[in-house]
Amino acid sequence: MSRLRLRPYLLIVLALAAWEITARSGLWSPLLFPSLERIGAQLWAFVSAPEGATQTWTTLYRAFGGFALAAVVGTVLGMLMGRSTFAAALLDPLFSGTYAVPKLALFPIFIFVFGLGSLSKVALIFLECLYPMTIITYHGARSVHRVLLWSAQNMGASRARSFARVVLPATLPYVFAALRVALPVALIVAIITEMISSVDGLGYLVTYSLSSLKTDRMLALVVVISLLGLALDRALVSLRTRLVYWEKLDTYYV
Repeated sequence: MSRLRLRPYLLIVLALAAWEITARSGLWSPLLFPSLERIGAQLWAFVSAPEGATQTWTTLYRAFGGFALAAVVGTVLGMLMGRSTFAAALLDPLFSGTYAVPKLALFPIFIFVFGLGSLSKVALIFLECLYPMTIITYHGARSVHRVLLWSAQNMGASRARSFARVVLPATLPYVFAALRVALPVALIVAIITEMISSVDGLGYLVTYSLSSLKTDRMLALVVVISLLGLALDRALVSLRTRLVYWEKLDTYYV
């Protein structure tokens, strides 16, 4: 069991070892491949400084703002499209036709309308996260088995009760799947928009460190962003395990 638990970390250890060997070989400049010692020192300096917590919170505030708004609106729209033929016929072509459009190209318009502050970044994060939230929830609500709905109706359940006791629980796993897709997207877009136009946040610090030729600090920030993404995903998986407990029981013996 201990070997199985350590197996996922084997690739990480090998990658770190390869990086350190490359950094110590002298074949490339330390500016391009700083040692793990230098990266670790910069990581500790960032984590231990009050500015690190402030800049991290700034990025998370923007990411969570757009993500939360998209989660609410996307879930409602997805449910509506999944249970209403009229809503699906009206909105499905819009979402399907514009999904492939890079929303980041609209960022200059968002800056012009909402300014250079956090509002333009939150608006773009909302738009990026809205698509996976809506489309995945839509297909989840649409895939509810008709036999379950017929059984509820035969037992005298109203439409509202059938939705609350049948449709919503059947769609909830899809909602959490959409949340797991949208959450890293929110963090990615927050970092990118801060790299483009911001004077604070983790994305700004990455750009500033790179332009100052402080590659070790830039890579330390990349580690911070990776750990944030991992922690948020694990928290979401834990919440899903608590709320969607029936699906865990169904797959336990597989």
